Amino acid sequence: MRVPANEFASAAARRFVRAALTERTTSAALERPAISGRLVEDAVLLVSELVTGAASPRGYEVEIACRMQIGDDFPSSSALAGAGQTTGVVIEVVHRHPSRAVSTGQDVQSNLRGRGLQMVHALATSWGITYRNAEKAVWFQLAAPLEPGDEGRDDSPAPDPLPTTQRSGHRGRGAVWADHGGESFLAEASELLAGQLDENMVAALAGQLLVPRLADWCGVWLSTESGGMRLSRVWHRDERHIEDLRLALEKDRPPSARLSTTAIPWPWPVGTDATGATGSALAFPLVAGRECHGVLLLGLSGPSPMTDAATRLTEDLVRRVAQAVVTARHYTRELTISRTLQSRQLPASLAVIPGVDTAIVYEPAGESQTVGGDFYDLFPMGGRRWCFLLGDVCGHDLVAMSATGLARHLVRLLAREGHGVESLLSRLNSAMTEESAEAVSFGSEQAGPRFLSLLYGELEPDLIAGGARCTIASAGHPLPLRLSADGSVTQAADPQMLLGIDEHAKFHANSFTLAPGEALLCVTDGVTERRRGSHQLDDNDGLAEVLRGCVGLGAKAVAERVRQVTHDFSTEPIEDDLAVLVLEAVPMLGQAGHQGGTY
Repeated sequence: MRVPANEFASAAARRFVRAALTERTTSAALERPAISGRLVEDAVLLVSELVTGAASPRGYEVEIACRMQIGDDFPSSSALAGAGQTTGVVIEVVHRHPSRAVSTGQDVQSNLRGRGLQMVHALATSWGITYRNAEKAVWFQLAAPLEPGDEGRDDSPAPDPLPTTQRSGHRGRGAVWADHGGESFLAEASELLAGQLDENMVAALAGQLLVPRLADWCGVWLSTESGGMRLSRVWHRDERHIEDLRLALEKDRPPSARLSTTAIPWPWPVGTDATGATGSALAFPLVAGRECHGVLLLGLSGPSPMTDAATRLTEDLVRRVAQAVVTARHYTRELTISRTLQSRQLPASLAVIPGVDTAIVYEPAGESQTVGGDFYDLFPMGGRRWCFLLGDVCGHDLVAMSATGLARHLVRLLAREGHGVESLLSRLNSAMTEESAEAVSFGSEQAGPRFLSLLYGELEPDLIAGGARCTIASAGHPLPLRLSADGSVTQAADPQMLLGIDEHAKFHANSFTLAPGEALLCVTDGVTERRRGSHQLDDNDGLAEVLRGCVGLGAKAVAERVRQVTHDFSTEPIEDDLAVLVLEAVPMLGQAGHQGGTY
């Protein structure tokens, strides 16, 4: 069987081994004795350890093979040597490194330090490791003497109601971990927990780390903002009982939050054990920074409680789980704040302009960001006038992002106060240079000039003749391109200075009529400066050439064509924000079929 190399590998391996060892056909049952529940549970436990060690932290591909073995030919070093005929299983867990050979220079002592091998050494009848090219195979045997009358038994194996920790003749899983593998277990558990940025995934991982290694079932409650507790995750050594366990725990009163770093005895929840056996449970508060963030409840079937060694090991792990929950919550809080702030940087929707079809493409370069240094807007001014803009703040950090929102809202304010294109750019330029000067004088962390390129214009549609009168200016921005109905492309504005450089800079605007069938293409430098080696997309008027091939296309189709060409220009990922704004004048009779939008 091949299991996925992810956090669910251990669960998949446990299901496979348990099914393979307990599933019996009628014909097979006449030929071989039953496998005891004890051997099944030990095999499931050891495979879970080996698979977790191979798949979870390293991402290796893992394969599992198991077979039943009957006879008296177990190795002489086996603890069962001379005990007569035995029944048992041989299981091999193989993990393959995808890119390199596995070193064969490791000795037995170094192998014993690996995750899972301590348990194999303690519980297996015999075991070994085989190295091949890019492959490491760990095999182990589990066996027990046949009881008189067992030969040829055809009854299905009854599961042992007691887990490994409670069986006579076993020192218990907790003792094994504390003596041989506790330190390694905690180190690798810390590594796994540190990579989780979602509190519910932390809770799920905690359950899979503890069950079935140290307990038979686990429930994790997390605190809520209202001060209550919610049951986040439930895990059981037998996945078939997870839902029953969840229902039982939800019926009971959730554990109360306590500032304690030690285990607290907890009443055995009714119905948590499918066999009806009694058991014990311990509650471990998730305490970090003198605050309780939840409770982890562990349960053991059978009359014996958790060993002291297992309790101490669990307390150490729970402290790491609590800190991982805190880290995940801090990340979630910061992400929520960031997304809330970003949502205010761009308009919720684009205004619909009579006689003008509009489209916008916007792709911020930052990972998990919805807003970058580029920004856009399209809003009504009243009196049959609409304003549009496309801007780019230098940089891609949070300061640049905050500047996008400031510039956009300031443009709206100045426009609605009646400032035309030239006056608006002059006042925005003064505001930016003044802010940069103040930041430098006060020694702010944001000190230094913050330049802004901006393409700003006004549209006044002609509701009778069609088309629209356009007044536009470009301050340090890639120049807008005008596509005529005959396929010719011209620049629609003159190049001018960036905003924020010279407080006394003067700006002028260009005016023209956008006739029906003509389109205006506005982009940021994420399009024009898209690189392929030493070449840029707009070299030799490359963007104009792309636009010439868009004759007859609607605004949305033009925007999508430019976006696709930008991505296809190079095989390298796009490292800059990308924004495309298209305005197309359409015949008045067709305006009902055209709506502005963002995609």
